[in-house]
Amino acid sequence: MNIIIKKHLLLYKGYKLKCSIGKSGITPSKKEGDLVSPKGIFRLGFLYYRKDRIKSLKCKIKKRIIKKNMGWCDDSRSKKYNQEIYFPFKYHAEKLYRKDNIYDIFINIKFNYCPIIKGKGSAIFLHLTNINYKPTSGCIAIVKKDFLKILPLINKKTRISIS
Repeated sequence: MNIIIKKHLLLYKGYKLKCSIGKSGITPSKKEGDLVSPKGIFRLGFLYYRKDRIKSLKCKIKKRIIKKNMGWCDDSRSKKYNQEIYFPFKYHAEKLYRKDNIYDIFINIKFNYCPIIKGKGSAIFLHLTNINYKPTSGCIAIVKKDFLKILPLINKKTRISIS
């Protein structure tokens, strides 16, 4: 069963949850930096989490602990574009270990993945938002209690459908 994203709703296994999407909406022709969420059906990658902030996890997908030197490359000049990287790093990349809480726990959405097309868009995650549901730069975001509610139901066959 797919996680369905329609406008500002996430629907999954009987749950109907409020979510944030890209500031400029949803498009089938995403480009790096355009502030839109990509339209389509995507596989899910690893679950990433901050061990110092998330104590226990019920989860059926592979997980990775976020370390202080981890990032995600969003610089299309790099061979590591749209991939996890470690700092120091020569090109531009987003830090995964942040002061705010939005990346305390997130799942990588496998957009622009196989093959990776430079400039098509990078670092599309299902991550946390605060109670204001601020629009994202292209990711999907939900509050922590909702994330922890649906996480045990997600497995390696789960897809996310953004429309």
